[in-house]
Amino acid sequence: MPVTPLSPVRRLSQAEFGDLAYSVMGCVFQIHSEFGRFFDEKIYKRELAYRHAGVQLEFPMEVTHATFRKFQYIDILVDSGGPFEFKTVEYLSPRHPAQLLHYMLLAELGHGKLVNLRSGSVEHEFVNTMLRHEDRVCFETLDEKWSDAILGAEPFRQLLIELLRDWGTGLDLHLYEEALTHLLAGESSGLSNVEVRTPDHALGLHKIRVAAPRVAFTLTALPRDALAEFENHARRLLLHTELEAVLWANIGLKLVTFTAIA
Repeated sequence: MPVTPLSPVRRLSQAEFGDLAYSVMGCVFQIHSEFGRFFDEKIYKRELAYRHAGVQLEFPMEVTHATFRKFQYIDILVDSGGPFEFKTVEYLSPRHPAQLLHYMLLAELGHGKLVNLRSGSVEHEFVNTMLRHEDRVCFETLDEKWSDAILGAEPFRQLLIELLRDWGTGLDLHLYEEALTHLLAGESSGLSNVEVRTPDHALGLHKIRVAAPRVAFTLTALPRDALAEFENHARRLLLHTELEAVLWANIGLKLVTFTAIA
């Protein structure tokens, strides 16, 4: 299995999770009222574990593909099926529910809750998905702007497709990047310092992920109307470094677009 929870999990119905969330949030409101808003999230999580039955903190899942291994951790898992993500930030941003969704997809859970305890009153929102693993491994590829003639292009494309067929689309891009870096680079780090310069002076070094010598790779999850702008900026990157090409994959839920920028 590409994802292995270290103890069993169960997928709750919306009604089951609603009842569980009501119980958990009752404790959360009490904790926030007594402790205030200025502690680190670990303090609130530990207090919740004291007050509510069935709370597992930092619930581990092993994610594997070929020789790649990494542990991912659900912030709080209650009754083996209710994921909660605690934050202590001034403002919630789109990346926060996306982070919780990432863990939910890995664990095949359909309902979760994001909680922010830094504000004067507790901020909280449901995160829901109908997607299952079998849905996320069914995608098409588009490679009209691709070329296997570029050094490293063929293994990059093949490895990414194999990875997505194993794990599915929709996960945090950093996880795919780490796995690709490991699989492409072998014993080396897969990261390279490239010099940034204009025609008449150097500006310093920039660290970038590489698929082959002088060939970078990047992953995005952009809407289709944002792809042209991204490509334009990638070409500017090439103009100011010694890189010869950028291998780019845009990962949508149902369409993965491969572009070779040289």
